Amino acid sequence: KICRTKSSSRHNHPHVWIYTLKNSMKAKFPTIKLQAIIHIPKWLTKNMTTVFVNKHCCCYLVDRPKLAENYTEDTWLKLRDAVGAIQNSTSIKYNLEELYQAVENLCSYKVSPTLYKQLRQVCEDHVQLTESLDNLSFLKRMNRCWQDHCRQTIMIRSIFLFLDRTYVLQNSLLPSIWDTGLELFRTHIVNDSAVQKRTVDGILEQIELERTGETVDRSLLRSLLGMLSDLQVYKDSFEERFLIETNRLYAAEGQLLMQERDVPEYLHHVARRLEEENDRIMSYLDQSTQKPLISCVEKQLLGEHMTAILQKGLSTLLDENRVTELALLYQLFSKVKGGLPTLLQFWRDYIKSFGGKIVCTPEKDKDMVQDLLDFKDKMDNVAQSCFTRNEGFINAMKEAFETFINKRPNKPAELIAKYVDSKLRAGNKEATEEELERILDKIMIIFRFIHGKDVFEAFYKKDLAKRLLVGKSASVDAEKSMLSKLKHECGAAFTSKLEGMFKDMELSKDIMIQFKQYMQNQSEPSNIELTVNILTMGYWPSYTPMEVHLPLEMVKLQEVFKLFYLGKHSGRKLQWQPTLGHAVLKAEFKEGKKELQVSLFQTLVLLMFNEGEEFSVEDIRTATGIEEGELRRTLQSLACGKARVLNKNPRGKDVEDGDRFNFNNDFKHKLFRIKINQIQMKETVEEQVSTTERVFQDRQYQIDAAVVRIMKMRKTLSHNLLVSELYNQLKFPVKPGDLKKRIESLIDRDYMERDKETPNQYHYVA
Repeated sequence: KICRTKSSSRHNHPHVWIYTLKNSMKAKFPTIKLQAIIHIPKWLTKNMTTVFVNKHCCCYLVDRPKLAENYTEDTWLKLRDAVGAIQNSTSIKYNLEELYQAVENLCSYKVSPTLYKQLRQVCEDHVQLTESLDNLSFLKRMNRCWQDHCRQTIMIRSIFLFLDRTYVLQNSLLPSIWDTGLELFRTHIVNDSAVQKRTVDGILEQIELERTGETVDRSLLRSLLGMLSDLQVYKDSFEERFLIETNRLYAAEGQLLMQERDVPEYLHHVARRLEEENDRIMSYLDQSTQKPLISCVEKQLLGEHMTAILQKGLSTLLDENRVTELALLYQLFSKVKGGLPTLLQFWRDYIKSFGGKIVCTPEKDKDMVQDLLDFKDKMDNVAQSCFTRNEGFINAMKEAFETFINKRPNKPAELIAKYVDSKLRAGNKEATEEELERILDKIMIIFRFIHGKDVFEAFYKKDLAKRLLVGKSASVDAEKSMLSKLKHECGAAFTSKLEGMFKDMELSKDIMIQFKQYMQNQSEPSNIELTVNILTMGYWPSYTPMEVHLPLEMVKLQEVFKLFYLGKHSGRKLQWQPTLGHAVLKAEFKEGKKELQVSLFQTLVLLMFNEGEEFSVEDIRTATGIEEGELRRTLQSLACGKARVLNKNPRGKDVEDGDRFNFNNDFKHKLFRIKINQIQMKETVEEQVSTTERVFQDRQYQIDAAVVRIMKMRKTLSHNLLVSELYNQLKFPVKPGDLKKRIESLIDRDYMERDKETPNQYHYVA
């Protein structure tokens, strides 16, 4: 019922037949495939006898022929000769297809176990023989043996492929022909202690030569290490010794180079070493070695010397702003356990130390604020570009700045206020509006670190008053921008008085418009134009009143204004402040008419020369009533400065008691209106102490108010809890001793009392 047809072109083989079911059988056996390709050896075709069909399949029944006598022995001899030819790299006498067919024939007659044992023995005999091949360079010979062995095993397997895929595959306990080849090479070659030692020693020697700068054959190392990996002895025979040697090498190198080289050079060396080791892993080492190898290098070159590196070089790198090396330092330390915390601590200590020198050196007070701004810019740049904006480093920097800037109480706050004054004062041509805004933003960052912000407020208010009253403010917008920044930082209560100063100036402008209209309606208009700024005493700094002798016309005009103002605002009291006054005088010289922009004190002195030709210092003091020190500075500005409208006899830079002054009729100047600056007296120690004392006085009031507020709410409180609560509420630094004094003062004034049984307990007195 099955017909044989010719083989198709796809199966063009003399012993391949294609059998197809006849049409009459298809209906009976629908599950049978239509075609079956059967490979039948030539010597079996003669013995095919019958075909039977059961329910599900078709089978061919053939009579098993008997093998020719001595067939097995003769076939094995052929196969053994072929294996020997492969092992000795000589030509094979037989056709490979014939050899493959021979193996298949033997396997078909259950000779597989014997064939497998014979093949294993032949291979084992050959591998044992190769041990003595040691004439050339050992490593190269070893590599050649391995390459030859692999190539030979592949060829032998191709001949015995049928054996490998049938008998060996069915016996899970038997290794494949390829695995057998590896096992034999491992057992008889690599596991030999002498061979293994020489191989590993040779590899380690080559790697050490490469580390010292020599050129080595990387392909040889890659092949040999691949051999150890394939043979599964890489870790035990090579890696352990390799890591020990690496550890020893870099431990010695680290100790030596830390003494010989500076830190930047050492850091670049470490980076180069890590790059080299990574390159070795990519080139010939096994990937499993990467982690322990890199960890070993990092530990010996970095981990063991972290403190020494930072002590020796961090300050230098930061001082010289070596951004590249600092970035490398951070990158390397981030790889080592405990590296970044150690770097963080040294970074914090450096900022405290360097910043402390800026703040605590009185000789550098003049440049303190600018130095602080420059230092902050530099540290910000390092944190951003070198330390990858690590939040821990940025917070440590802020903490360090806050620590060192408050080591010297009050002075930084005072100097920051004066620095702001120098930037906001008219005549400051250093910066445009945008640059000025940036400077103010930077100052606010420094200002944030200060604990005693009330000291800043006191000095800032004093300087702001001068700028507003004398008209020296560079820009109203800049002033209001600074005020807005302070309000945002410290709250509305902090800036309420400063805002009040601006309101006073705006109200004064409105009042002066009304006063001018008032003067126009007077029957006797004055030839002096008066401008008055009305200041609320609670907003402005306190000024020491000074009595001077004003000309009669000025006194009359003052009275007119007083009458006008009190008529609109009854119940108020006006107090004139001549120290803040200024005027424009018209003067005639030989060269022509000029206008002199001068202070009120300079005005009083110059007006005297309308009445006489020459006056002594004593004459001027008696006539004007100006305080002696102020008078000397006034005369110095008029007779010894750039615009000398008075002549002094005898000539000199300083004003002495016996000096005499006369009007300089020959005075010349290219400008029509000349501003004669008052000789500014440097702020005396007394003035600074006075401002500071006012701050401390205000602090005492705040402490008293806070104590009463807390006690009123709590009624009864222990000393420690009261002090703790005060520290939470007060916004300025205060010592425990000062708090104790204020508490005692309040007890004396009957705001609170001690508990009779527990002296450490306080009660509020209603």
